[in-house]
Amino acid sequence: MLNIVLHEPEIPANTGNIGRTCCATGTRLHLIEPMGFKINEKSVKRAGLDYWDKLDVVIYDSYADFVEKNPDAKIYYATTKAPQSYDEVSYEEDCYIMFGKESAGIPESILVNNEETCVRIPMNPDIRSLNLSNSVAIILYEALRQNSFKGMEMEGKLRNYEWRK
Repeated sequence: MLNIVLHEPEIPANTGNIGRTCCATGTRLHLIEPMGFKINEKSVKRAGLDYWDKLDVVIYDSYADFVEKNPDAKIYYATTKAPQSYDEVSYEEDCYIMFGKESAGIPESILVNNEETCVRIPMNPDIRSLNLSNSVAIILYEALRQNSFKGMEMEGKLRNYEWRK
């Protein structure tokens, strides 16, 4: 199972959207406090719609708590400061992909000790960053693709409609 980690998320709607994406992909969501909202806020649940109760979510008191409880985790750190693109690494099916808070990203004190697993999304140099929930979806779906979308439904079915002219 893939894992998405949000380090001190600030915007409830982003976390709700990411929660919904995690539900849709069978991905576990890890939230590291402090957060800029209470997890039971209506805006988080509204963004996740009726999926929030199906979300596999773990909450940690701090980054140290997260590392202590996941000592063998292979972690990729999504940051605009990374030397390599997100599509240049091979994501293990049980890896963790960490994203930082909306206003500041992942602290540099964490990044400098993990530079070899830092990844970035290429973008126009005039833009500071993408929206957090969009960034999660981009990298998560690359990791899922690399793992052959394991456990996901791969075929859609159209309903039978009579088309009239």
